[in-house]
Amino acid sequence: MQFQIVDKKLKDIKADIELIFVVDKDLKHKFIGDKEAIKFNNYKGESVLILSEAKRAYVPLSKLDLDELRVAAAKAYNALKSLNIKSIKLASYVAECQKLSFEALAEGFLLGSYEFNKYKEKKERYTLKEIIFSTEEFSGKKIDLKAANEGFKEAEIIASATNFTKDIVNEIPEIYTPQKMAEDAQNLAKNIASIKCEVYDEKFLAKENMNAFLAVNRASVHKPRLIHLTYKPKKSKKRIIFVGKGLTYDSGGLSLKPADYMLTMKSDKSGAAAALGIIKGAAELNLPFEIHAILGATENMIGGNAYKPDDVLISRSGVSIEVRNTDAEGRLVLADCLSYAQDFKPDILIDMATLTGACVVGLGEYTTGIMGNSESLKNEFKTKIKDSGELATTLDFNPYLSELIKSQIADVSNCASSRYGGAITAGMFLAKFIKDEYKDKWLHLDIAGPAYREKAWGYNQAGASGAGVRMNLYFLQALSKEN
Repeated sequence: MQFQIVDKKLKDIKADIELIFVVDKDLKHKFIGDKEAIKFNNYKGESVLILSEAKRAYVPLSKLDLDELRVAAAKAYNALKSLNIKSIKLASYVAECQKLSFEALAEGFLLGSYEFNKYKEKKERYTLKEIIFSTEEFSGKKIDLKAANEGFKEAEIIASATNFTKDIVNEIPEIYTPQKMAEDAQNLAKNIASIKCEVYDEKFLAKENMNAFLAVNRASVHKPRLIHLTYKPKKSKKRIIFVGKGLTYDSGGLSLKPADYMLTMKSDKSGAAAALGIIKGAAELNLPFEIHAILGATENMIGGNAYKPDDVLISRSGVSIEVRNTDAEGRLVLADCLSYAQDFKPDILIDMATLTGACVVGLGEYTTGIMGNSESLKNEFKTKIKDSGELATTLDFNPYLSELIKSQIADVSNCASSRYGGAITAGMFLAKFIKDEYKDKWLHLDIAGPAYREKAWGYNQAGASGAGVRMNLYFLQALSKEN
């Protein structure tokens, strides 16, 4: 899909159909025509109205807000994609910032157009290829063509990284093994010269004493992989490391999930997939940071040699872990990967994981939980990601909850002694593996809610949303503007 902006009035631009956003149900705005047709259809500005003869479409836009622009663009795309059209024209709609407004609109079209249909016998083909904006603007502002084009360019990179991540998460577990994740990482490095990739096998994990990671993999026929990608620009302001949970499938292990809960567990690789998308986007945006993506890829399966409740594992950092539930496996993989990541001396360390159902219960299916030891870093992150449209909120650690992960026979238990506060106790478990010098540089993002839903929402289709990619790319962009 191509985007362009033309310094002409809307009526002077040639396209197959004209798109008009109805802002806050305002049917008296100068952009609103077709008065008789609107009256005949008893149109209130609350839904999509397509007028075939006039070759115009009206789409609701609740307010001039960046994320509402994304939602409206996706809604427009999905309403018009089946028509026999190649181009859409529309006026410019600007929220608080011109560049970000055009970026949000383009992201909405691109994210809304995503499909995962490789297993469908019949694949729909659409002819829509071009979105043309007029410099005529809804509120009468003068449009900066350079800002608009910058917005389009960045949107294409960020949406591409997000959709790339969706493809990984949506892929089925028969196909998507730890080895397949390693291949995807290697191919990414082949296609982007500034990214390097190293892949390590179970022998390396054993040498590094990554016994928690290895325990999770023990019953799987697919061997684990530790995947380390690095992006290094010519000049770097900071070293930022992303660590991703890459459970390519999670049965729960011997603490077996109920059958219904195993459905969608292909999405347990969402954190690692997001880290791949982030480093792809960062490299293509030429961000001024040295960025590492460290992925712990494995399956959690059952078998005669599976790790067991009551086992004690000695992690890479030397912290001993009592296993009370083998379905609390992601934190075991992350514990060793976070230990490895700190060897590279990060200025900021961020892990991402579909870690707990408790986070979904507490925050709902649309919101990421932000955790860590530093209030200032958590708040800075939340502020800087606002324009991305991804929803997130902070969850605070407290000493009373830390009592719940104490073990009588080991340094820490992998499962809390109470079901309450499960998202926070999981985050506090990970904090046990963060060295003192990095405690205020570390963030844990629990993306269990928004990473995968079986119903479409906003500009997201049913399935993977690419959670974590846009928020972190927006965070990095905001960080890059600071001295």
